[in-house]
Amino acid sequence: MLTSVCCIDPARLRGPAARALEALIGAGVDVLSEPRLDEAEMVVDAIFGVGLSRPPQGRYEEWIETINASGKRVIAVDLPSGLDADTGVAYSPCVRAELTVTLGLPKLGLLLADGPGLAGEIWVADIGVPRAAYEVLGIEVPEGLFGQADAVKL
Repeated sequence: MLTSVCCIDPARLRGPAARALEALIGAGVDVLSEPRLDEAEMVVDAIFGVGLSRPPQGRYEEWIETINASGKRVIAVDLPSGLDADTGVAYSPCVRAELTVTLGLPKLGLLLADGPGLAGEIWVADIGVPRAAYEVLGIEVPEGLFGQADAVKL
């Protein structure tokens, strides 16, 4: 099986994202500058993180439209690209995912407005944030949330 990654603008990646890209290249993974999904078994959507506050434009808009038109199974990382993490309002366009793996804790937008219809099945993955860190921020985390597994179906 050939694995490839499509990256809109590798030069913009910094920190951990840039190091992850370097590791992928070092492992022989092809990094493509255009979305080539015709032979893909699935698509992992990680175009945007949280913090999007306007509709995707330009190449970002084109990539989301390509993903949605592909007919492939789509798995979103944290939340579907184009979905507001706080309100659940979907900007146009917005990725339609079959499955969303949200990191740390669920984002409110996955549960509000357009979120449930675009996120598909939602799983919360433990990324190692200590419970005390959430408490400092005033976030109440259910006791034993990740006690049985590293991911929990919401």
